[in-house]
Parts: sequence; structure tokens; C-alpha cells
Amino acid sequence: MKEKILQYIDRLHVVEEALGDPEVVQDQAKFRELTQEHSRLNGIKATWDGLESAKQQLKDNEEMLRQEADEEFVRVLEDDIAGLTKTVHDLNIRLENLLVPPDPNDNRNTIMELRAGTGGAEAALFVANCVRMYKLYADFMGWNYELLSCTPSEMGGFKEYVMVLSGPNVHRQLKYEAGTHRVQRVPETEAQGRVHTSAITVAVLTEPSREEVVDVDERDLRIDTFRSSGAGGQHVNTTDSAVRITHIPTGIVAACQEERSQHKNREKAMRFLSAKLAEQKRLEEERARASTRSAQVGTGDRSERIRTYNFPQNRLTDHRINLTLYSLEQVMNGELEEVTSTLVKHFHHQKLMEAE
Repeated sequence: MKEKILQYIDRLHVVEEALGDPEVVQDQAKFRELTQEHSRLNGIKATWDGLESAKQQLKDNEEMLRQEADEEFVRVLEDDIAGLTKTVHDLNIRLENLLVPPDPNDNRNTIMELRAGTGGAEAALFVANCVRMYKLYADFMGWNYELLSCTPSEMGGFKEYVMVLSGPNVHRQLKYEAGTHRVQRVPETEAQGRVHTSAITVAVLTEPSREEVVDVDERDLRIDTFRSSGAGGQHVNTTDSAVRITHIPTGIVAACQEERSQHKNREKAMRFLSAKLAEQKRLEEERARASTRSAQVGTGDRSERIRTYNFPQNRLTDHRINLTLYSLEQVMNGELEEVTSTLVKHFHHQKLMEAE
């Protein structure tokens, strides 16, 4: 791996020189391509430098610990070693992720649709928990997020929550979140302390570009307006500003009631509907090309149970890659990078094996 990284660092110097060439600057397509490559290579170099520095500090501290007799300083060194060990672990995962070749869709705006499944009110509460988890992860990654639509539950949480996220590598890191997420925990209303199992489903879509927007005949749309409503009577409008759009030929529905303006709600609902239609078209094309399920990894299939969140044991298990972490509390607070980066690496290696 070191040899490959040094090659990337050499390439970084070449790209930096090219970006200073006036002819390249005038060629917008070439300049954009080199800028994106520079960003990736610079990320590899920064992560590599940080990893090497952390490894050296860890080595130095371990050497001092072997020679240290003062108990108080020993405890300080042990704390530092524990922190540096985690840093080395995290940087290794990040570096392995960065070494996976970029995909044209890596930076695409990504729509996430979270829906409560089995479990009733507890599932709706878990939707809210996961929305918070993804937003905290987005904050950590420097992404932006925007609410497209949500349906609050009367008991708290959401029956459905749809948001669009944007930023560097947002789709790269989130595309494998699609599927069924199962939660095992004791509900607040459970008097006997019994663990309940609930589930939510997550769909991950790329927001279509102007070129990818599926042409929709207005005659194929049924547009209904109604009054916005929220849990407990909150956010209730006195006008019919909420919009529900149904694409009659496919039965696909998109709704929005978040804005006070019917025009803005319609615009957001159409964005969501366009993403659903584009995803359906992509899946149909992919199914025509692929005869195996493995060739359709990451397509947004929500029927597959992909992950279990076990709160009593503070355990997260991703069933696709046999990854188990006993740090569920941290994950729910947005520390998702180890999970998402490991998935990126795993499915990249799987694709390489299938291509052989």
C-alpha cells in the first residue's frame, strides 16, 4: 500500500503543476477534472501524513511507557496510547476508503427516504433517531442537508422522512445505507423491561441532473392539495398548501407539506418524484443487463435486512460484511465513517472479483 500511496503523492505534484498552466485553466473541462483529482490526491496525502505521524507518536509513547516508573505519568501515557491507537485505526479506514477509485456519482446530491416499518410507534421513533444520526454524520463530513418531506407520528418521531444531502463524496458514503434497518431495544412505554424489535426502511436515490430528468407528461400527473398537519396539531395551515403528486402510470407518489407556499411544496414534491422516476428507470435498465442479484448491489433495494442496532448490548451489526461494533452510542451520535467506509471498500473489492 505504501508504494501505491507514494505514487499518488508523486502524481499530486504533477497535477499541481498542471493546474498552474494557463492553457489548462482556459480549458474548463480539463481544469474541473484536474481539480477533482487534486482534491482526492490531496486527501490521500493528508491522511497518509496524519497516519504516519500518529504511528510515530504511538511508537514513541510505547517506548516511554516501557521505561517509565512514575504511576501518574504511566496513566497519562496509557491514555495517550489508547487515543493514538484509535486514531491510527480510524485513519487506516479512511485511507483505505480514499484508495478506492472515484465513481462519477460520488459527489451527486443524494436523497434519503426513511420510513417506519414493523413496530408502530417505536419504529417511528427510530426513524427520528436515524435522521439525527445522518444529520450529525453530515455535519462531521461537512455536508449540507435539506428537508424535502416528512410525516410526523402522533406518538413522536416520523412515519416518513425525506431529505436531500449534498457535499463532497456524499453519495459515495451513503449509497450502501439502503435497506432494512432493524432496532432492538426496550421502549420507554414497556413496563416489563422487555426488548422489542422494530424496523425501518431506507432508500437512497441520486437527485437527477437536468439531463437525467425523466420527461413527464402533465396529463400523467394527479396533483392533490390539502391542509398541512402535524403531530398534536402542530404546524397546521389554514390554507391548502400541502401537495401530493401521483404519477398515474407507475403509481409513484411524492408529497410535501413543509413549506407555507403551495408553489414551493409542489417544487419539492416534483424533485422527489423526479428522483423516484429516474431511479426506477435506472433499475429497469440494470435488470435488463444483469441476471444476478450481486450485480445489483447498492441499487436501493429496501427489502434486504442490512443492519441491526442492539441498544441493550451497545452493538451494531452490518450483516452484509459481518461487521460488529460495540460502539452503538457513538454511531447514533454520527460516528458512522467506519461503517460507511468499510462498506465502500468491501463492495469495490466485490465488483473487482465479479469482473475477473
